[in-house]
Amino acid sequence: MLTSARNTEKDPEGRMPLADHLRELRNRLAKAMLAIVLVTIVAAFYYNDIINFFTKPVLDSVGCPETFAELAKQHKNQCAQITINGLLAPFTLALKVSLMAGVVIASPVWLYQLWAFVAPGLHRSEKKYAYAFVGTGVPLFFGGAFFAYKVLPTTAKVLMEFTPEGVKNLLPLDDLLDLVTRMVVVFGLSFELPLLLVMLNLTGILTGKRMLGWWRGMIIGITVFAAVATPSTDPLTMLALAGPIWILYFGAVLFSLFNDRRKRRRDESGPADDEASDLDLTPEDIGGVESVSARRSLPEQATTDRVNGYDDVT
Repeated sequence: MLTSARNTEKDPEGRMPLADHLRELRNRLAKAMLAIVLVTIVAAFYYNDIINFFTKPVLDSVGCPETFAELAKQHKNQCAQITINGLLAPFTLALKVSLMAGVVIASPVWLYQLWAFVAPGLHRSEKKYAYAFVGTGVPLFFGGAFFAYKVLPTTAKVLMEFTPEGVKNLLPLDDLLDLVTRMVVVFGLSFELPLLLVMLNLTGILTGKRMLGWWRGMIIGITVFAAVATPSTDPLTMLALAGPIWILYFGAVLFSLFNDRRKRRRDESGPADDEASDLDLTPEDIGGVESVSARRSLPEQATTDRVNGYDDVT
């Protein structure tokens, strides 16, 4: 009796033909794209609120008041006026913001589809590490993104100080959104540095002792990154960014040192009760050459006569 492909049981190890893999990949991508499109359509109705959420801190810091009286009252020497250039620019900006919101808000759906496609081919220990990395990486990324969101007003204020006197600064809205997006992504990824170091240590590629030896270069590199990411003349602002990354780096080093110590103790104590010991694959001596050749030699013929055309051997 023939059974359909849907009724067949799945391989517990996740093995399947190439055609089934491609079919599953197509279905996963279709579900992910459908989720992104639906969220993008919903976000299109609220794109003004999304734009205001991202630009309000910067505008409150460097935006020009509506009247010159307010400008003189607040003693602002430099300010930026938000502009949009082009007839199609508002529509393009709304589409861009809606799509960005759709990708971000629908990330749980398409990340789950990606995980569901990859997970069947992973071992139990690999799945455990993957859950730990995802559970740690997501809060770190959002922590870096939130930190960038709070640092942006100070950064914008410092950058505005470079505007010459008597020159009006016109800030295109799409450029401002690009700046905010880049800052959020860069800060979020920079907070993933300790997670990358821990992953390299768990896989045995990098030891904690070696990471500890890099501490001078890492401090200088992180400080330079903080100075470039927040071009402020105030050292407190630069240290406010570099400080958390320093703490996360030394936290990763400390974890790696403890993990290396645990590995050494485990190797010295030998295999556990539920682990198989290492096999001794050293070849053993099974006798001299003469004995081996004697075992492999054919038996002697009793007579040289042939019976029906065959001798004793054949």
